[in-house]
Amino acid sequence: MTTYLSYTDSLTVLYALGAVLLPLLAFVINCCLPGKGNKTAGWVSTVAILLSCVLSVIVFANTWSKHAIHMQQVWFTIGYGKMYAGVLLNNLSALMLLLVSVIALPVHIYSTAYMKHDERYKRYFTYLSFFCFSMLALVVADNLVLFYIFWELVGFSSYLLIGFWFTKEKAVQANKKAFIMNRIGDVGLLVAILVLFAQYHTFDLVELFGDNGQVASQTMVKFGFWIGPLRGLPVIWQYIACGGIFLAVAAKSAQFPLHTWLPDAMEGPTSISALIHAATMVAAGIFLLGRVYPLFTPTELDILAIVGCFTAFMAATIALTQNDLKRILAYSTISQLGYMVMAMGIGAYASSLFHLITHAFFKCLLFLVAGIVIHQMQHIKDDNSLSIDPQNIQNMGGLRKKLPFTFIVAIIGSLALIGLPFTSGYLSKDGILIQAFDWSDGKSWIYKLIPYGAVLTTWLTAFYVVRMMVKVFFGDLKVQKVHHPITLHISDGAWQYKLPLALLAVACLFPIFSLNPVIYEKAWLLQGLPLLQGLDRVNIYHTIIPVLVNILSLFVIYAAYAVYVKRKTHAFPQSGFLYNLSYHQWYFDKIYESVIVRGGVLLSNLLSWIDRNIIDGLVNLLPKIMVLISKIAAWFDYYVIDGITRLITYIVETIGNFVRRFQGGKIQYYLFSMLAIVLALFILKTLI
Repeated sequence: MTTYLSYTDSLTVLYALGAVLLPLLAFVINCCLPGKGNKTAGWVSTVAILLSCVLSVIVFANTWSKHAIHMQQVWFTIGYGKMYAGVLLNNLSALMLLLVSVIALPVHIYSTAYMKHDERYKRYFTYLSFFCFSMLALVVADNLVLFYIFWELVGFSSYLLIGFWFTKEKAVQANKKAFIMNRIGDVGLLVAILVLFAQYHTFDLVELFGDNGQVASQTMVKFGFWIGPLRGLPVIWQYIACGGIFLAVAAKSAQFPLHTWLPDAMEGPTSISALIHAATMVAAGIFLLGRVYPLFTPTELDILAIVGCFTAFMAATIALTQNDLKRILAYSTISQLGYMVMAMGIGAYASSLFHLITHAFFKCLLFLVAGIVIHQMQHIKDDNSLSIDPQNIQNMGGLRKKLPFTFIVAIIGSLALIGLPFTSGYLSKDGILIQAFDWSDGKSWIYKLIPYGAVLTTWLTAFYVVRMMVKVFFGDLKVQKVHHPITLHISDGAWQYKLPLALLAVACLFPIFSLNPVIYEKAWLLQGLPLLQGLDRVNIYHTIIPVLVNILSLFVIYAAYAVYVKRKTHAFPQSGFLYNLSYHQWYFDKIYESVIVRGGVLLSNLLSWIDRNIIDGLVNLLPKIMVLISKIAAWFDYYVIDGITRLITYIVETIGNFVRRFQGGKIQYYLFSMLAIVLALFILKTLI
């Protein structure tokens, strides 16, 4: 049905549509600009996202902690059924709309400098604007069909950007890997949407998952049936729907077992990595969980908690031994996303989304820092004709002296990632850890592995972050010691680099989210999100957990600093089972390569052989059989059918010729014939 809104709400919807459509307009304009390297494209996209950011702020101010705004129009009609499409603005969508645009703005400004020498400058910003449009549209879509359309566009946009440098074989392989693994999740989401429609006969997110929605207001599973308002399906379909949602989340947000594409996605431009890891693609999975959260049963939420905790721990252990700067940050993203999924599983809905917001700022900051560092290392490589990997932290060191501003903001981002007090990361991670212990209290020991695993992951995070920072910014420049003397012409860069870093660094500090730097319950953001749990400081967990975690984190930080700054040799063995397990990323890629890829190739070869030799063989044999049958039929026709016809003709002709002789007109022949017949009859009678 068509929705009628007040003037203020209608204006808010128009602002939201403007925020969504401005990047699409920039995409269209950039497509029409001449030349591959047209610098106008960068500012067209940047101005568009700046205006989107302003409009998103207005939408947020008009929506946050107020009534939700839902506008619908008839989209199309099938028979007597009507499909509606519209805009849904509630606290969750307004928050995500603001986050995407606010994170995208510094990335755009940064990119105008970072990509200025790239020959495909215009194409980069064209793709970037389309990427932002897809994600902004995703967060305001009001039904599952629209949601799925923009979900696919987000995946397609990321495919284009990950493989932006398509002349590099690694980039091509990376974007194909991301595309294929995300197709697995997309199939799961599509199946889940179809199952939900079969059960509830609507795609509308408000009707399904709103405060009084069909999903939230009923008993989900009862007596082996999935109870709906009109019918009950076997409970297996509820499991299938939730399984499809999980696959979609695991693919988009890089959770076990579909996490391996994200580290390889680092082959794209670093500025794109910042956007993907902060507020667009990987955030879409957590946003999906937030949208459909009432669908999950307690058992399914427990599974989410287990998978999220395992992913967080696993990714953190891998980051300990990686030497590629962007790959360390990629596994850090996987680990932090694991925290968010775990938080959803334990019922810490608001804390999960809070961590999504805070993580976006400090992870975007760290990726942009990585971009500057790698850019300057590339300058060192080119200026001195060296054959080094500019992303390998083993070639870095001492850069704090050459890149002082970058170093300061990197410290802020790192402290927020570790989750130390006075940072936004502390507030959001503190909430997840406390609620994890609250959740496990009174349950069996198996449930307590979740909070303990989360705490251990926090300390692992502190270690690998310090290791990364020390190897990049402290000590001596390794490449200078190996290739002495070398020329160094590096700096923090122009204002297009510094301004985005400064904005993001400020957002990593606590005042943006709470005036109280150590009590997460005071954060304004938590007050506007539903399903709050654990916001009352009712037990010792709310005091002892933050104290113990952060004291031990400080010890870990000091230990890592001492190990990597003061020692001249490797502090830990560079071999052995645990080291190899971490360095080779738990062998997941090798397992997938050996089992799935090679298995798929073997199966394909087998099917190809069957197709070529059996199916095609049968197809090719059929003509030969038909030719043989045709030849047999032709022989039978010629020698049997036609032979009988010719024989009858010959017999008739012979008899006719014979009889004709007796009718020649001579009387003696007639008399002879009569005598012969009489004699024949007499002989016949005698014999009988």
